Amino acid sequence: MELCRSGPLFSPSFLTANDRPGRYPDSYYAATAKPIAPFPEAQEPLRCDVCVIGGGFTGLSTALHLAERGLDVVLLEAHRIGWGASGRNGGQVGSGQRLGQDKLESWLGKDDAKALWQIAEDAKDLVRTLILRHGIACDFKPGILYADHRERFVKDSHDYAALLREQYGYDQIRPLDKAEVRAMLGTTAYYGGALDMGAGHLHPLNFALGLADAARRAGARLFEKAQVLAIEEGTPHRVKLAQAEVEAEFVVLACNGYLDELEPRVARRVMPINNFIIATEPLSEETARTLIRDDVAVADSRFVINYYRLSADRRLLFGGGETYSYKFPDDIKAFVRPYMLKIYPQLAEAKIDYGWGGTLAITAYRLPYFARLGPKYLSAGGYSGHGVALSTMAGRIVADAIGGTAERMDLLSRLPVRPFPGGPHLRWPLLVLAMSYYALRDKL
Repeated sequence: MELCRSGPLFSPSFLTANDRPGRYPDSYYAATAKPIAPFPEAQEPLRCDVCVIGGGFTGLSTALHLAERGLDVVLLEAHRIGWGASGRNGGQVGSGQRLGQDKLESWLGKDDAKALWQIAEDAKDLVRTLILRHGIACDFKPGILYADHRERFVKDSHDYAALLREQYGYDQIRPLDKAEVRAMLGTTAYYGGALDMGAGHLHPLNFALGLADAARRAGARLFEKAQVLAIEEGTPHRVKLAQAEVEAEFVVLACNGYLDELEPRVARRVMPINNFIIATEPLSEETARTLIRDDVAVADSRFVINYYRLSADRRLLFGGGETYSYKFPDDIKAFVRPYMLKIYPQLAEAKIDYGWGGTLAITAYRLPYFARLGPKYLSAGGYSGHGVALSTMAGRIVADAIGGTAERMDLLSRLPVRPFPGGPHLRWPLLVLAMSYYALRDKL
């Protein structure tokens, strides 16, 4: 007997609330995307070994790694490949998990904390390996500078860098004092921090498109404008679209912030929030280097973080501000610009060429959410703003689990990712209240 686990998507939907159907947002990334051959729409019944739902890093990596093992894979993307957070984010390829290793050790014990660190280290290596193996032109560059906007945070940053060096053997990170940070960033907004040269940054949409092209060459069948309406568990599973149906032995959910209520068991633990980025006009070489001397990415210590970097054509790409409703601000450029000017008032006259938003997904404790929803029904997401490397690694971990090697999937599946409180009607208001409180603390 088949059991229907999912129903039609509710309205409003993050898939449709802010974007034109089947079109990329008007972002710098979309304007500079490397063109690849288009993907078809799903308009007839399909059969496969594995149906992957979602065309971001998690789904694309899953499809690529499974297809390379010889499995027949169908990937369904509701809009365009890389359309969601994977093609809109800050492009930072960070070390570790969203939570620090000291926190993970206190929660999970040293063995699991070190295993999670190794997963994250392997994730960065995987990103670099995929870029090289498949010739993905995505402007990868090394380095992330973590900047402290409160003087009292600096000691913790320096202690954490020491912990990574001494207990994890990670020698790619070093502490920075106030003078070093101000020389490297050309702003008086920070009091110190740490520089991680084992991390990096890239053009995320071009990375996603490169993964898609690699998956297609490996034999995966990718479909765009293929929004999933329901999933019926069974033998086989049936994945229902408006004009087609896919029968699959395995189903992988890789929807993250754009899941809506397609799978309520995941939606209880993975909550969408919106984030926004602007891109300035191209800057002179001299101006660009006064802003970020060494061309590293930057993330600061605010709860609602500012994150920024230089593009290949020397624009400042600056992310700042969040909203917790369905709708984006009417004027994203005007919404983000004040955050940028607090860091770089010298850009007051710089033209803002692009402004865009996207929806990511967080969990209550900022741990990723991996789940076996059924014997052959898997989900991965909830990267909480730390997903470029981890979501790419998630695809390999899910592929390994489907292939019978489940140690890492099992570790991630037992992380304590609790449901957001309040049930389906109160989860959202309670999240807004909590996030607004922490955002207010940034100003105190």
